[in-house]
Amino acid sequence: MGNHPQRTPFYGMLMMLTAMITGLWVGDLPWLALRVAAYLALLVLALTGFLMTFRDYS
Repeated sequence: MGNHPQRTPFYGMLMMLTAMITGLWVGDLPWLALRVAAYLALLVLALTGFLMTFRDYS
């Protein structure tokens, strides 16, 4: 994505916000198995975003 150090936290925040907003929509899915799979995918997305946002640059 480039060597600009401020891009990584920005993309991480976008990933976390996307996971939170999409989680609202996932709660209305009709099948439980589909909801569980979607929540697990959103968990992975949110954790990746968290690591990208709050990683140590020192």
